[in-house]
Amino acid sequence: MPNIASILKAEISRVARKEVRAEIETLKKASVAHRASIAELRRQVVALERELRRVAKTATRPATVDTPGDEADTGTKRRFSATRLAAHRAKLGLSAAHYGHLAGVSGQTIYHWEQGKARPRAAQLEGLAAVRDLGAREIADRLATR
Repeated sequence: MPNIASILKAEISRVARKEVRAEIETLKKASVAHRASIAELRRQVVALERELRRVAKTATRPATVDTPGDEADTGTKRRFSATRLAAHRAKLGLSAAHYGHLAGVSGQTIYHWEQGKARPRAAQLEGLAAVRDLGAREIADRLATR
């Protein structure tokens, strides 16, 4: 009888191990799925935090306060593009120093604007707009009287 008891005990152990292994496999699969979803959620949180910092940075920049008489004095709002400035200077065939002289700034300032290291103030934008309105003869005359 001890032989049957040991065989029965061994068989019960084997079946129990088989059942436990099946349960553990389903738990492992669920764990992998949960880990993947957690990783995806972390990536989303990082992206959202990055977006929040970007929005907060643009919101903290000082906003220009427009007064009704202010816009009438300046005419229209001016936009600035570094690539357009460089293209206009190249089209005219002028050095940065000459272009700066026409706009009322230094040549180094023109380089900084073209490279995007700095941006012109409102008064300087008006000077750039004035240079854009000049013809080739007027530019030559202004540079000759320099």
